[in-house]
Amino acid sequence: MSAYEFLVAGGIVSIPLVAFSIMTVALVIERFWFWNRIKSREKPLIKEVLKIYRSDYVTAIAKLRKNADLPTARIFLEALELEQANATEFRLALETATQAELPLLKRFNTFFQTVITIAPLFGLLGTILGLMQSFASLDLGNTGGTSTTGVTGGISEALISTVMGIVVAITTLMFANVFRSLYLRQIALIQEWGGQLELLYRRIYEKGEKVYANR
Repeated sequence: MSAYEFLVAGGIVSIPLVAFSIMTVALVIERFWFWNRIKSREKPLIKEVLKIYRSDYVTAIAKLRKNADLPTARIFLEALELEQANATEFRLALETATQAELPLLKRFNTFFQTVITIAPLFGLLGTILGLMQSFASLDLGNTGGTSTTGVTGGISEALISTVMGIVVAITTLMFANVFRSLYLRQIALIQEWGGQLELLYRRIYEKGEKVYANR
């Protein structure tokens, strides 16, 4: 059985399930590209910035501006570019900027959860429709009038749609869990790096030095 024949045998519910599959694959690719960009660039950048900031905060801020496409760089900039902020204001700026970045880090999570929930339901719907087709093809009072093609076609639709729904849900769940783990790891790193930056800022601020750079 070819892929086309398999989808046709799955009945009408195969259409939304295929659509969900295509959208999921596209979003999974986007998320992998997003997280790969962060993992490959952000950690070395932040370590370098924290090292430079101890002695030359102007250069550190300039380096963050050059990498403003990274979430942690934007978070740090929101706090570091505040003029004459005290330690409390600096911490609040870090926390507020972090909250602003959360939707980007959790992007498409709602879609993934929707697919995980709804795909098995479409599979169940296909099962019911297939069984309805099978029963409609039965003629209990007249064995010769029973449509064998209709019965087998309905059973085939019921089984294939169920399999499709479960496969789509399981696959999406696996990727959603991967992205969730990456998100939790990123939040932990932001908190760790933010705490280190706040300590450095406090030390410089307590010395009475200028701790911001003009835009």
